[in-house]
Amino acid sequence: MTPPAALPPTVTAVLDRLVPWPDDGTRADGPVAVDATDRLLLAEAADRLAATGPGDVVVLGDRFGALTLGALALGAPDVRTHTDALGAELALRHHLDQDPDDLRRRVTIVDALEPALLDGARLVLLQLPKSLAELTEIAEAVARHAADDVTLLAGGRIKHMTRAMNDVLADRFTAVRATLARSKSRALVASGPRPEIRDAAPLYPVRELLTDPELLAAATPTDGGAPPPRLDVVAHGGAFAGAALDHGTRFLLSTAGRWPAAERVHDAVDLGCGTGLLSVVLARRYPQASVVATDRSAAAVASTRATLAANGVSAVVQRDDAGAGLADESADVVLLNPPFHDRAAVSTDAAHRMFAAAGRILRPGGELWCVYNTRLRYRGSLARAVGPTDHVAQDPRFTVTRSRKG
Repeated sequence: MTPPAALPPTVTAVLDRLVPWPDDGTRADGPVAVDATDRLLLAEAADRLAATGPGDVVVLGDRFGALTLGALALGAPDVRTHTDALGAELALRHHLDQDPDDLRRRVTIVDALEPALLDGARLVLLQLPKSLAELTEIAEAVARHAADDVTLLAGGRIKHMTRAMNDVLADRFTAVRATLARSKSRALVASGPRPEIRDAAPLYPVRELLTDPELLAAATPTDGGAPPPRLDVVAHGGAFAGAALDHGTRFLLSTAGRWPAAERVHDAVDLGCGTGLLSVVLARRYPQASVVATDRSAAAVASTRATLAANGVSAVVQRDDAGAGLADESADVVLLNPPFHDRAAVSTDAAHRMFAAAGRILRPGGELWCVYNTRLRYRGSLARAVGPTDHVAQDPRFTVTRSRKG
């Protein structure tokens, strides 16, 4: 197997201009705008990109725009692109706004993993997602909606790749191979969508019925109404915890008896809504309140909308970063189970931004109820960002706190 040639200087110059927006790339422990996987995927795809026509190229999971802008620099006439994380999408938009050649007209940004994104695509470049469920949904969508002669190039850091990723692709494509490793990255090349995939019912989103006691008790109206017999959850592949109740959320729900009384709650926020179970709980527990659910993940937003519909309740669902679109002093209670991973690495950046958002959007006297991994010791940060913070409960893994806005 011949290794890919080096990228031409014109492409390298494009990549070298990128920064990990909103960072400027100077932090020693910060993200990088272009990683070895980006360069490997572009090098592997170079000949194919030079031969593409309009509508042929789709980029998925671009982190800061390197794959999209690199594909254009290598000859793609246009690119359709989708990334689950809103921050990544905003970084791409930033770089397009800085481009003197006005590349915006050649890039179509799609905010959901939908058929139109992949319709007729002949080359798909993918930064491998962190979960097999997300990869399964993506691979199925490519096999189902792209052209019959599509090639999927999916790359990642070797330390994050598993044999199961090959198996996911092999279940949906007739030919799957791995490239040579380069700078500790590798790509999987899949082609020949299996025809039975197009005829079968899609695996995602998945739907499950949950009867966990903590969930049903928390979803019981505070006016003394009957608890629901079950709650439905709908989950796309990229949504945290999938179609199940994760341990941290379960522990937070177990403290619902101490949440604010109904007469104090007019506006409630599920900050980082995931599959929307907490949104459903808020809508059922406080039927008189307006509920807003927000998440940076496109898969989470789609899952939350579907979960709300499945349970016959409503809320405003927004895709934004750490509640950036919510007005100051607009909430009486906020529920939060913040993320603490960025791919395989522990990262607390998102959590601290969400704490700051909660402090901004809560009204005086409003409460943030937060569950987090105990070893992260967030209590001091919560007190600084929101206000006086009480330790409510702790089990071997998680802590629940209540922070009150002064």
